[in-house]
Formats: sequence, C-alpha cells, structure tokens
Amino acid sequence: MTPSNADRPDSMLIGINMIVASVFMLSFGDALVKWISAELSLWQVFIVRSLFAIPLCLLVLRILGQPLTVMAENAGWVFLRSLLLVLMWILFYFALPNLSLPVAAAALYTAPLFVTLFSALLLGEAVGRWRGAAIGLGFFGVLVIVRPGSDAFSYATLLPILSAAFYALAMIITRGKCSDENPFVLSLWLCGLLMLFGIAGSVGISWLELASWRVAANPFLLGPWVSMATWDWAVLAALAILLVAASAAAAKAYQSAPPATVATFDYSYLLFAIFWGAVLFSDLPDGPTLVGMIMIVAAGFMVIQRSGKKRGLASLDASN
Repeated sequence: MTPSNADRPDSMLIGINMIVASVFMLSFGDALVKWISAELSLWQVFIVRSLFAIPLCLLVLRILGQPLTVMAENAGWVFLRSLLLVLMWILFYFALPNLSLPVAAAALYTAPLFVTLFSALLLGEAVGRWRGAAIGLGFFGVLVIVRPGSDAFSYATLLPILSAAFYALAMIITRGKCSDENPFVLSLWLCGLLMLFGIAGSVGISWLELASWRVAANPFLLGPWVSMATWDWAVLAALAILLVAASAAAAKAYQSAPPATVATFDYSYLLFAIFWGAVLFSDLPDGPTLVGMIMIVAAGFMVIQRSGKKRGLASLDASN
C-alpha cells in the first residue's frame, strides 16, 4: 500500500538537492527563452518545445519501466496544478523581454514567501519562528534587488510577482494532493497543457489580425509564427529537455520535503539567474543586488542550521 502524504517520512536532503537542480535548469531555460524572444513568439515556443518534451517524457517512463499512460491518480488536481504552472509561465514570459533577467527573477522569487504562507493556511504545516525569519530575510533580499518605489522599479515586475503566487499554489497542490504521482507523469501533463495553450494562442492571434503597431509593441506575445533555423530547433530541443527534467525535479522536491524548507532553497534560482544574465546578456548585478543576494544565501543557511538541529533532536529522542 502506498503511504499517504501524512505518514510518508520527509526526505529533506532529496528535497533540497532536487529543488536546487530544478532551479538551475529552469534559470538556464528562462535565459534561453529571453534570448530567443526577439525571434520567436511565445506560442511557437510552447508548441515546438512540447513536440520534443512529450515524447521525451514517454521515453523516460519507458526506460524507468513505468506504464506508458497519461492517466494520473488525481487527475483533477494534476490538471489544476498544470494550469497554474502554465499561467505562471505566460505571465513570467510576458514580462521577460521587458526586464533584465536578474530583476525578473527577483520578482518571481517572491514565490517562497507565498509557498510558506499557503502551506500554513492550506496544509496546516508549522513554519516556526526560525524558518519564518529565514523566509522573511530572503524576501527582504528580493525587495532590496527589485527596489519598489525607486526609479529602478518597473510595473512589469508585478507580472512575475503574480506568477509567483500561481507557482506557489501549484507547489502546495504538489505536496498536498499529488504526492503519490510519478514526477514524469506530472511533467507529461504540464507539457500537454503547454501545447494546448500554444495552439490556442496561435489560432487566436491569427484570427484577431492585429495591427502591426500592436504586434511591434510586444512581438513575443503577439507575433506570428516565423520560419526556424537549425539553431532555433536545437535551442527548443534543449528547452524541452530542461523543462522535463526541471519540472520532474521540482515535483520530486515538493513531494519529498516540507514546502517551507524547499521554498527557501527555491531562492537559489535568483543566484543562477544573475549568473546567466551576466554570461548571456552582460547584466551585471549592482551593489543593492549583491546585498540582496547575500541576504538570500544567509536565509538558506538559517534553514540548514535549524533543520540540522531538528534532526539531531529527533535522533536523540529515538535513542532514548
């Protein structure tokens, strides 16, 4: 009998390793999307990437000896989870061409704050003062980077913040309602829904026949399909691999450990995004951004220290 979420022991190390691996891949994938956003439309990216990703999910399931099925045990919750993630990416990608990657990432990574809040409100999981302080410190680090109210602030950063709320809800559903699902089945559903949204977006834009000035204002969201070079196909194939691996790793992370703990290490996305921004776009972080990064890293160490103390106490109790 498969253990329920309530009586399955948490695997803290697995959860932390999986989320760090996931956000490393996601940050690289988002950097690639920003890179090709000047050439391809969002809906074209959704469809072509899914054309690679769906067979890849099925291949991985076959290699792992899992049934080649698209059915999930909790299909309704899996669909809602996938829908929230699709909406998250649409909002984030909509803002991405207009923001530097580090700033967009900082706005998106208000998500761990939402995860902590939703895990307490919806799952009844205790956050505790120490972990709550760590999440608060990390969130304050994000505010230092985004700098609301200053000339550096852009209203476009509100879109990644809204997408962060969708992401947080999706991860809470992963923990509370999809803990027994195969992570690659979850990836398969996500890729399938991304393809459906890509088709709907492409058809809708062709029907609307928008004026050229509207398309020019946001070609990534409103642009038509364009012919793709060999390099474009290669980039989208790489994006498919990153999407499948990263989404499966994120699902496994939130299945394995409490959301409040995983959420703190979710902040490492921001550090990777700053790295890719510097390498690919020469977006070097300024002084406040570096201060915010230090605060985020400190928040992660606070959780590691607290988790280590709790495991030590639990071992001592067990020996007695």
